[in-house]
Amino acid sequence: MTDGSGGGLALMGGEPVLPSLAPVTWPRTTAEDRAAVAAVLDSNLFVSDRTGGRTAVEELERSWAEFLGVRRCVGVSNGTTALELALIAHGIGPGDEVVVPALTFVATAMAVTHVGATPVYADIDPVTFTVTAAGVAAVITERTKAVIPVHLHGLSADIAAITETALRHGCVVIEDAAQAQGAVYRGTPCGASGNTATFSLQMTKNLPTCGEGGLVVTDDDRIADSIVQLRQFGEDIRPDRPRRYVSHRLGFNAKLNNVQAAYTSSQLTRFAEYHAARRDNVAAFLTRLRDLDGLVCPSEPDGYEHAWHILRFVVDLERLLPGVPTDRARTLLMRALRAEGLPATRYQVMVLPEQPALRSLCRQERGSWPVAQDVVDRSFTIQQRHLPPDAGPLLQSFADVVEKVWAHAAALSRSAEGVTA
Repeated sequence: MTDGSGGGLALMGGEPVLPSLAPVTWPRTTAEDRAAVAAVLDSNLFVSDRTGGRTAVEELERSWAEFLGVRRCVGVSNGTTALELALIAHGIGPGDEVVVPALTFVATAMAVTHVGATPVYADIDPVTFTVTAAGVAAVITERTKAVIPVHLHGLSADIAAITETALRHGCVVIEDAAQAQGAVYRGTPCGASGNTATFSLQMTKNLPTCGEGGLVVTDDDRIADSIVQLRQFGEDIRPDRPRRYVSHRLGFNAKLNNVQAAYTSSQLTRFAEYHAARRDNVAAFLTRLRDLDGLVCPSEPDGYEHAWHILRFVVDLERLLPGVPTDRARTLLMRALRAEGLPATRYQVMVLPEQPALRSLCRQERGSWPVAQDVVDRSFTIQQRHLPPDAGPLLQSFADVVEKVWAHAAALSRSAEGVTA
């Protein structure tokens, strides 16, 4: 293992810890995955609106429902569509408000706007990065009809407290678990709390497909049946009769296809193994970094099991690089990490309500999300490289990188002049 403190910084001409930025090697496609996809190609049964035998989509729906311990699972075209159809199935639409976190991927709020409702933004917890029950309660109004807690980066929000708050105000809860396959909350898998929950199968996720896909899970047959109808032009597709091409409501073409489903089902057979290896690898990585001055590592509250989809680190930049303005300090730090071979990214460059596409729709005052803004300003993330089960050695090299940069913080601070954000 490299001495993380040895040698000068690569940003200043020293030898880097890693010769280049670590490449993305996720998802891992095996011979079994290829065989599953080939079986669908050989069957010539590519879409899920056909009858006559169980399709790969139905097999995945059954397997994921069984994995979570829920009654129903419905496959759809992607995670954003999953949120949209769940909102519609719960009767959310024009004139309604939906509470979403101020820090999450843009799809959470866009799904709300796509059904004609208005997103209202709640601030987050500074340690878990997830929305809190108090944050939700602070922005609920008489127009609020739903709350979408996001299990961000693979860590569950405090879903019991949020659900209790939402129900007390007459609001439905739709969990955005796009990044949280495998996460556990007080012994219950994310998505199995009793609320409707949505997942993404996009290829970067912990449980991926070979492209895009989404799943909606619920114990409510009425909601599940509604989503099945909505994903197929409002039609009733039944296995005991030919397709009739009669639309009973305004629906969508939002189906998951059998190739994608077969790929994910094959991945699911290794999911528990990959999840366990990831947790071990990340734990060993974070153990080396927790005592670095001014670095706040992602953590796992008691009673929670993190899926570690994204690793976000918050830095006390004033402590690490004193006197350097925040934007310049963050930029300099990330350049130093990347020069050593660690592909640090910001992921979100602004809080969600400041996204240009959403700003004009926001009725709240700017600056109403100080915690989320502070996290965005002072953090960097690691994505995808830690997901494979054999990523342990790479993560140890990443720990060498971080230790080296921290050991040379004084030299880095002196180089700050002239750096632009």
